[in-house]
Parts: sequence; structure tokens; C-alpha cells
Amino acid sequence: MSSTAFRPKPRATAAPPGSLQPRAAASLLRRAVPALLAYLAVRLTGLLVLTLWAHRRHHGLWPLLAIQWDADWYLGIADHGYTRTLGTAYDSNNLAFFPLYPYLMKAVAVLTPGSRASTGLGIAVLASFFAAWGVFAVGDRLHGRRVGVLLTVLWAALPVSLVQWMGYTESLFTAFAAWALYAVLTDRPLLAASLASLAGLTRPTGIAVAAAVTVWALLSLHRRPRDTRLLAAAALAPLGWCLYVGWVGLRLGRWDGYFAVQRLWHNELDGGEETLRRIKETLGVDPRPHLFMVIVTCTLIVSAVLFVLSVWDRQPLPLLVFTGILLVIVLCSGGVYFPRARFLLPGFPLLLPVALHLNRASRRHRALVLTAAVLGSAYCSANMILLWPSAP
Repeated sequence: MSSTAFRPKPRATAAPPGSLQPRAAASLLRRAVPALLAYLAVRLTGLLVLTLWAHRRHHGLWPLLAIQWDADWYLGIADHGYTRTLGTAYDSNNLAFFPLYPYLMKAVAVLTPGSRASTGLGIAVLASFFAAWGVFAVGDRLHGRRVGVLLTVLWAALPVSLVQWMGYTESLFTAFAAWALYAVLTDRPLLAASLASLAGLTRPTGIAVAAAVTVWALLSLHRRPRDTRLLAAAALAPLGWCLYVGWVGLRLGRWDGYFAVQRLWHNELDGGEETLRRIKETLGVDPRPHLFMVIVTCTLIVSAVLFVLSVWDRQPLPLLVFTGILLVIVLCSGGVYFPRARFLLPGFPLLLPVALHLNRASRRHRALVLTAAVLGSAYCSANMILLWPSAP
């Protein structure tokens, strides 16, 4: 498919054009049932391995998933709100965390039993199924149902996919990103822009979703200059991200307030210098690198290769813009190295070349690859949460 072909030709299997009306959504959901069941099976496999391993190490499962590391930051925001000063302490300013997930957690917790931590974990798990549905919808729209199912399984079986069922924002963000891209592919500009704006309130990399939608809307405007929805979409898509960044600036009393916060976290773009140094250190200098660091390093390298293959396959431009900007942000950051595999978790279009290859492969080859991916993911995820001493 040409990178300029933003709207694939309708197929009998695709959802009807227009907004996602209940009947169309129900039809799309029925079509996604095999993918969602496969997603559930992969995640339950990972959860089972983690449960058994955690039991042997005398760890409780719920604290591992619901209240550690970034989950604790989001709980703090839900309980006490954001700080009002910049400060000078490294890695201590909660304005680095975007607001939609913690405030959604706070709002839903009022209506549900249990703690806010339980509510946050429930939101993440529920969002993961919407994300898996969106991943399937994009794959199905572009290449058919089997590719959609394979893409969903591959996304579920990424090395750090346990994060999808933790009190983190990756599942919620992937759900917004996947459905925004699907809305672009099915020519729903206002829906795409609204979802992109929500993605921009969820994670800093929401700017990648906004850019994908805005680029598509502006280029489409050349062909349809009278379609005011496209102009509105181009303006709306980055609104969520811009509103939060602007609000942080006002709260701190300086125009670069958000970027000053990121500097405290050492999250500045350095052109990839820190990434290359850590890759060299992990694979060429450290005689006994931690397995998790090897996983992160290999994930970064493979992701870059998959992006090249995605360009070679001529993926639709909005998908390339999204994954390209996501990769630039992750690879060119001078900040902490070890969470970068997690940061790339929403970049599911990078897996399309693999899904297409498996779709053409024999059934035996496909089964072997997927089984290895699922079991490897279960082991790597449990290793990440139980043996790695820092945040995923």
C-alpha cells in the first residue's frame, strides 16, 4: 500500500464508513472476538508464570501490579494532586506525569468499591482489551482478519507486556492511539482528533499520535479543501498535549515549565548519544549485563529495524509518522534507559511486518514462533518485575 494512500479501499470485512455507531461497533467487536480471546490467553499465561514465580519468592501479586514504581506516582497524584513548585531534586517532580489516568482513577474510584490502587489496575486491564481490539481493527483494516489476530497476539507477547496489566498508562495510551489510527484509516477525522487529544493527556508521547492525525488531516485537505472537519481535526489533535504542557507552564510561572520538569528527570533530547552509549555498554562492555537490560537493548535495535521494514512495506503514512516520532523520542532521549522498551509498547504498527510474514508462513512455523513469543514474554515479564531492581 502506498504511504500516501491514507484510506484503504473498503472491503466487505471492514466496518461501515461514518462514525462508530453502536451497530457498526458491535459488528466490529464480533469480528474481533478471536483476537480478544487470544489476547486474554496470552496475558493469562504471563500472569500464571508471574504468580507461580512470585509465590516461590514470597511476593504478593497485587502489590507488584498495582502500587509499585510509576503506579505509586499516579496514586500520589490521585490522592494529593500536583506539586506547585519546580524544586531541584532529581526524579521527584510529579508534573512529569500526564493527568488523564490518575484523575480517571480518582473519578472512577468514587463509584466503585476497593482502593484507588485497585481501581487504577482495573482501568489498565480494561483499557488493555480496548487497546487489543484497536490493534486488531488496524491490522484487519489493512490486511485482513488473520493478520489482525496475529498482530494482536504479537502485541500481547512483547517482552515487557506485563505492563499492560499493571497500574501504568501504556494500555490506556495504546487504546487511544490504536483507535485514532483506525479512525484515520476509515476517514473519521473528528473521532481521530478527539482520540489523539486524549492520548496527549495520557502520556508525553501523545504528541506522536497528534502528529499522525494532523499530518493526515492537512494532506487530505489538499484533496478535499471544503471539508472543514479536516481543518478542525488538524487543530484538535494536539490540543490535549498542548493544554497540559501549557498548564504546567502557568502553574510554575515560566513558559518552559514542563520542559524544565523533564530536565530534572534528565529527559532531554541528545540525538541518541546516551542510547548508543548504553547499547555499547550493554552488549560490548559489561561482561555480565542484567537480562532485563539485554531485553531493553534488543527491543530498541529490533524496533529500529522494524521501522525500516515498515517503510519498505509502504505502510500508510499516519502509521509511519506515529511510530517514527515515537522512535525518535525514545531513541534520542538522554534520560533513563531501562524503561525504553516499555515506552515503545504502544508502537504496535512496528509489528505489522512480522504479522505479515507469519501470515504467509506455514502453520507449523507460525505456531512455533507464536509459542516461543508467548512463553518468552511470560518469562521476560516476570524477570522484569521480580529480579530487575528498578522500574520496568
